[in-house]
Amino acid sequence: MKVASANTICMNLLPQLALSKFHPSCKWAHHRRLLGLSFNQFHTEKFLSSKLELVSKSVKGFDSQYRKFTGLSVMGELGQEHVSLGMMEMGSVLPATEFHVEKAAKALEAGQVIAVPTDTLYGLACDACSPAAVQRIYEIKGRSMTSPLAVCVADVLDVNRFAVASHLPDGLLSSLLPGPVTLVLDRGKESMLEKSLNPGVNTIGIRIPECDFIRMVARNFGSALALTSANQSGQPSTVCIQEFEHLWQHCAYIYDGGQLPVGRAGSTIIDLTTPKVYKILRRGSASKETREILDIFGFKEIN
Repeated sequence: MKVASANTICMNLLPQLALSKFHPSCKWAHHRRLLGLSFNQFHTEKFLSSKLELVSKSVKGFDSQYRKFTGLSVMGELGQEHVSLGMMEMGSVLPATEFHVEKAAKALEAGQVIAVPTDTLYGLACDACSPAAVQRIYEIKGRSMTSPLAVCVADVLDVNRFAVASHLPDGLLSSLLPGPVTLVLDRGKESMLEKSLNPGVNTIGIRIPECDFIRMVARNFGSALALTSANQSGQPSTVCIQEFEHLWQHCAYIYDGGQLPVGRAGSTIIDLTTPKVYKILRRGSASKETREILDIFGFKEIN
């Protein structure tokens, strides 16, 4: 087991320590809006602002609540003794910041399911190319295997790795994405997705949420994430991690991005499989904006 100095552990685990103060009230989004900061700016400023103060304290001074939350095992004084980190239990809650991107990617590589914020709802994510991980998501949600899953990628350039987008005019994808839109496209023969994902379905829904955390995770992971809402099938979608607490035990990590402000409509789902026409499959939270963009590119809506 790798052992690091207490000073290093304090620096690395600062987000978890700070989370214990804000997690119960689910107020992050409210504080961020008051300060006029972006998602990443808010979390970086919040956690780094108290870094020096926390690091200067003795590890022995952390109270039992902090130790229980972070999994810290205190074995001595700062600078002289060490802190040992073991395997975190399933259902560990962590803040959705870049400090934890690599941890999330490693969990995905291990075939585990994680819970993440997006620009619309909280979601469950796993490796889209792992049949076992995808099966696990269906089991967690109690979802019918006939209901296809969408995938999440990091950047617009990734879309062509998993779906056919050559028939779309230049600039359309980058006008729609990232954003609260799911584009339904043909998978095509060159798709890097496993055939076991959505068997018998020739199309795939692709998301690039306007949320830095999940995009950093997908970029670090290097492939597509299967993504679905963090709720059991037939139940309301969730905009705060407390709303799906009964599912925490099934996730390696739950990444807390605070209460999401856009309601429960989810992403707008649009079929773009046919050149120059589109079909709205679900209105979602951005149907008006999506229509306006497609109109500019000369697309016609069909029913």
